[in-house]
Amino acid sequence: MPLISFIMTFWLVMCSPVAFATDVTVSVDRHPISLDESFQIIFTAPSSPDADPDFSPLEQDFTIISQSQNSSSSWVNGQSRQKIEWVVNVTANDSGNLIIPVIKFGHDASHALPISILPGSANKGVQDDDDLFLEVTATPEKPMIQSQVLYTLKLFRRIDLAKASLSDPELNDAVIEKLGDDANYTTQVSGVTYMVIERKYAIFPQKSGVITLNPLVLTADVISRGRQNPNSFFNSQMTQRRIVKSNAVTLNVQAIPSTFAGHWLAAEHVELTQTWSDDTSQMSVGEPLTRTIKLVANGSTVGQLPELNTAKLDPQLKAYNDQPVLQETKKSDGLMAIREEKIALIPSKTGDYTLPPIHVVWFNTKTQRMESADLPETVLHATANENSLQTQVTPAQSNQASTANEFALTPNHSSNESVIWKGIAIFSSIGWLITLGFLAVRGFMSRSKGVEVIETPAEISLKMCSKLLKKACLSNDKQAAKEALLHWGKIQFNATSLGAIAPHCEARLRDAILELNTALYSQHNVAWEGKPLFQGFSENAARAKLSSRSEDDVLKPLYRL
Repeated sequence: MPLISFIMTFWLVMCSPVAFATDVTVSVDRHPISLDESFQIIFTAPSSPDADPDFSPLEQDFTIISQSQNSSSSWVNGQSRQKIEWVVNVTANDSGNLIIPVIKFGHDASHALPISILPGSANKGVQDDDDLFLEVTATPEKPMIQSQVLYTLKLFRRIDLAKASLSDPELNDAVIEKLGDDANYTTQVSGVTYMVIERKYAIFPQKSGVITLNPLVLTADVISRGRQNPNSFFNSQMTQRRIVKSNAVTLNVQAIPSTFAGHWLAAEHVELTQTWSDDTSQMSVGEPLTRTIKLVANGSTVGQLPELNTAKLDPQLKAYNDQPVLQETKKSDGLMAIREEKIALIPSKTGDYTLPPIHVVWFNTKTQRMESADLPETVLHATANENSLQTQVTPAQSNQASTANEFALTPNHSSNESVIWKGIAIFSSIGWLITLGFLAVRGFMSRSKGVEVIETPAEISLKMCSKLLKKACLSNDKQAAKEALLHWGKIQFNATSLGAIAPHCEARLRDAILELNTALYSQHNVAWEGKPLFQGFSENAARAKLSSRSEDDVLKPLYRL
């Protein structure tokens, strides 16, 4: 009987619908947190979880003040994305290292999150008239030049404000960035409850020496309790203008150490990584391999990040650099700077190529020591492929091919593609006969007007390539797009591989061709979208045509067609 029960249970499990777990993440609105401050615990899910959450485990270490739920959706790259958030406003029951426990959403669940609760500020003296005041702090007070200083402003109030304006910190020879949105919470000071607005800035001093940040100024209209304006028809409440100033902050900025040489970078943490579009030991001659180098620095600006790809390479290894991608992310604990460089490497002959190591020397503002982020030396191995062998055909052999044969397919393609391309070749031949007759008539008509218009066989073939490429891109057919580009490149540049065609094109088309090449030769089945390729192709053709017309305008201004 136990065996039969097990088999039946196993069968029911296997036959039941498959349930996919929803990943529920947990975070807090700020950190660290004081014992007498309220804060928000935020649970986020990319889709609806199995059931509504059970927040009762929070009550062991926290007091729940309120909770809310909101959702949003967006379209990114043609795909719908959803985000659901549950915001729980709480206070901690005790100070120390606490754990936000696992919260269950039916069969789904969040992860536990450790947080630190600092002791409260109950010893702070509060006078009866301290119903509105500012408090600012800056850490560290002895920063290195160009390193991050966290400047925190807190507005404490226990009165109602009609409107208010607050000045921003100002400092010559410094970069100042506001970090995220303001945090709102309540806190206890000497047994008195205050509402707090917290705002953070990241300051990067650009000059060493002693500098002072002047006090911030709050100008507020305070609502007078229990009083109304007798002269107002609507009996609006009376307000009183209040001006409150914060304390000033002094920083002692340290200069770059005399022993340091090179590009100065001060940060809290630096990480240097690289990725490759394919296997570095199986490169193909004439085909690109994309190297992506990424530098991430916490507590730094993008302007401080050094250039990464500066080494000289073997002349037989062509390198094409994209514009670097620079990004800054503002977090509650400071700024994070990212620099990403993409380099397309194309070998022109077989063999091994050595890329030298990359070293980024930086100053750790936490440990006050010099450190280095490194990438090791990389050896690339290039082998021959079919496309590279085709490039070795002599000019005499190449000239023996007729225009119609330029559209012949290689034996590796499917029978359906062969039929299509043979049909195209026949259609091109018939088109040739019609075109010859049309050109004869058009030439006669043109000569009678004093203008000679001749459409060459190459121009007709280029039009055919454009049509075929458009059809392939609209249907997202990687192989057909490759064939159309190869025929186009053969006519335009006498190039027989995508890697050889790309350098002749403008940046947008070049990148699209290299992306197609990566999708074709990737070890995994990479989805490819053809629209960007044809857009780049069309723009490239339009600029080439415009350039040609401009030259004609300069040389023959009286004979514009």
